[in-house]
Amino acid sequence: MAVGEMGPAVSGSAEIGRAERRPGTKQAQQAQQWLLTLLPAFPVLLLVLRLWRLSRQDMPTMLLLVQYVSPLGLLSALLIALVWAFPLVVLVLAVLGRLLQVSAPDRFDPERSLLAYGTVRTPGWVLVAAIALAALTWQLRFLPLLLMLALWLLALRTRLRHPDRPRLLLGTTLVLPVVAAAASYAWLAPAVSRALGEGELATVLLLVVPPLGAVVLTGPLPRPVAPALTRVLAYAVAAVVPLVTGVVFLRVPLLPAVAVEVGAEAGPVREVVRGEAVTVTDRMTIVLDGRGEVRFLPNDQVRGQLLCPDPGRIPVSRVDVYGWHVEETALDWMIPRQAVGRPDPRCLGRLPAADPAGASAPPSPGPASPSSPPPRAR
Repeated sequence: MAVGEMGPAVSGSAEIGRAERRPGTKQAQQAQQWLLTLLPAFPVLLLVLRLWRLSRQDMPTMLLLVQYVSPLGLLSALLIALVWAFPLVVLVLAVLGRLLQVSAPDRFDPERSLLAYGTVRTPGWVLVAAIALAALTWQLRFLPLLLMLALWLLALRTRLRHPDRPRLLLGTTLVLPVVAAAASYAWLAPAVSRALGEGELATVLLLVVPPLGAVVLTGPLPRPVAPALTRVLAYAVAAVVPLVTGVVFLRVPLLPAVAVEVGAEAGPVREVVRGEAVTVTDRMTIVLDGRGEVRFLPNDQVRGQLLCPDPGRIPVSRVDVYGWHVEETALDWMIPRQAVGRPDPRCLGRLPAADPAGASAPPSPGPASPSSPPPRAR
């Protein structure tokens, strides 16, 4: 009898759950599946666009590059150039999701909202790894923003997990942000004053505003505006981050820059081809020159090759914090790049200057120059 009564009760609860399910849930789940399916295609699209730009929109040149360029090299360049984007997306979306969950828990539905779905499915160790990766790969001027996101995330997660512990809430939502902001301002004060003197308003805002935001915004938003605000910010992140990552990656070099000396085997160097090395075959050295033209150089006419170093990005800001430039990352500061000396003339496309005869011989004694001072008498 009890078993017979249990069956209809379970069936009735399932029917109630299906009846209370909001309209549009199936469409939202389908949209999430489409997005998760198309998301891996974004790196492939970036790689294709980078080769298309490298070939100067010439299809035969692009097909040649596809044939010879290593996929591992493309993926390595993509990873190094865009390693900063992963922590940004993970942390911003996690903060927006937790903010929605704290402010409007009735609107936090993982079945209908991709933001809520990603927040629920992201474990804590991924957030910790994203913070550590951002601390190493973000420039110094963006570290206050990282501090703000980390403090927001800590405060919101504490509100969700320990709502009945007022001392812990007070420490994570007020005391810790105030102490972190004071320490940040004490450390960044010389950089802020110098940025004001140089007129770098963007640097001043990046160094001053985030620590203050970490103190102010550690609690829930008003319930009526929280869903719309978090949705708009999530859409803005989803629109801006792919655009910025695409612009950054399209400027990343994919092939090594070389200078190839060309000339007859027994004669002088006739030309220096400056470009990017595509490949070297048994008979040809293939180089993509600066004008986007493919040069097929016979190996018997190649007199020498020189790998041209990367001069690096020209810094825009002059501000530093105790010797740490604001445009350098922690990795740049801990592992400094090899200093680039005077550029070789061949890397500029110039013929090497011939050494004059007898330049290495010691100078022979001769009469003193009229402009030379007379020797002192001893």
